[in-house]
Amino acid sequence: MARQGFQVCGIDLSLTGMDMARKKLRDQGLEALLIECDMKALPLANSLFDAVVCTRTIYHQTLEEMRETIMEIHRVSRNKAIVVIDFLSKRTCSYGNGGEVEYNTFIEQEGPEKGVLHHFTDEKELQDLFEAFRAVHIKLEEREVDGKLRSRWAVTAMV
Repeated sequence: MARQGFQVCGIDLSLTGMDMARKKLRDQGLEALLIECDMKALPLANSLFDAVVCTRTIYHQTLEEMRETIMEIHRVSRNKAIVVIDFLSKRTCSYGNGGEVEYNTFIEQEGPEKGVLHHFTDEKELQDLFEAFRAVHIKLEEREVDGKLRSRWAVTAMV
């Protein structure tokens, strides 16, 4: 997005993630504001962004934490802002892996994501999470990788 001339703000709680982003930006001669913070409590003004893109992150929380994050995204988005977020589907092959933390939320017990939380959702839950938004579009995207179903929800909404 920065390469295409947009002003970009990247947010991550992980110092490693921030370092990786800084390096990529530097290597490509691009600029972006990077903020190390928790996505549930953004240190940003209301109605700041025209668009918010959140991929492969929001579902690493409990359902209530995801709700808090979505409300923060709503708060920092301008009227008519576009929001794009992906979520893990309960149909995906990794559903139920690890120890159950709460309904549809599991923590990985082994492998590269050991200790990482994953919440899996369905369309009804997404409709509830996005009740404060308008023009919500929810699409299930599925593909098979190495004989295993990978299933994610793509949500596009307008504030």
